[in-house]
Parts: sequence; structure tokens; C-alpha cells
Amino acid sequence: MVVSPDLGNAKNAAAFASRLGLPVAAGAKERFDDEKVSITSIIGDVDGKDVIVLDDEIARGTTTIELLDRLREHGVTSVRIACTHGLFADGALERIAAAPEVREIVSTNTVPPPEPGQTGKFTVLSVAPALAEAIRRIHVGESVSALFGQP
Repeated sequence: MVVSPDLGNAKNAAAFASRLGLPVAAGAKERFDDEKVSITSIIGDVDGKDVIVLDDEIARGTTTIELLDRLREHGVTSVRIACTHGLFADGALERIAAAPEVREIVSTNTVPPPEPGQTGKFTVLSVAPALAEAIRRIHVGESVSALFGQP
């Protein structure tokens, strides 16, 4: 199952889940400030499931940690976390990786990733091939939007 930490990213999570043929769920989140969030419930049935958490950005990890607490309450079997922009400030990567149900954390390198070797659960995917292909398409007059599955 794919889980969005909040309703703001639910559309992206739903599109990702659809490509994988999986159901989707989302957290009901309220942000109080940069360091305080509350996820009061999970919308969708995650009980006993393996989940992929899809987020656009992880900065301090407060939302992710709060979501992990709610998922744990639902007895999820395992969690894999994927984000586009992994800032991982203030030790966020280590705190997230320390959760026993977290099997893997994946981020692109749109921002400089943390030093390698901080956790064996962390994978960085390069955006360079996608950028190179977009530049090539622009140069030869081909569609860039077709790269993203749009006509």
C-alpha cells in the first residue's frame, strides 16, 4: 500500500499507487510550526500491511516520525520511505532509520544527500539521466512532457 503523510501529497501518492496497482492511504495532518505536527488518523486501511510512504520533501523528519507512530499503531509489517527532496536536517535520517519497521529510505539527489554510510537503509537515486534526457529533447525539438507520461 502507498501512504501519503498528508492530503497535500495524496494526489501524487494516488498516481504512484495506480502505477503499481496498489491501494492508497493518507494521513490527516495538522502542522503547528516547523517542529510540531500532528497526524490524528490514517485515511485508508493500513492494518498489517507493508507500506511505501511517498513524500515530496523530508526536512527535519517531524512529519515522517509522526506518521511512523500512527502506522505502528496500525501494526504495519514494514515501511519503505521515498521522497523527492531529502534534506534530512538535524539528524532526521538517523531518527527515521532507527525505526525498526523502516526497511529502506530512498531519495533523489535534487539536494546534496547526507554523507554516505550514515545508515545502511539509505539509497540515493540520481536525477542526472532524466535531466540529460530533457536537455537532449529540448535541443532536438522533441517533447519534454512526454518524458513524464503526458502527451
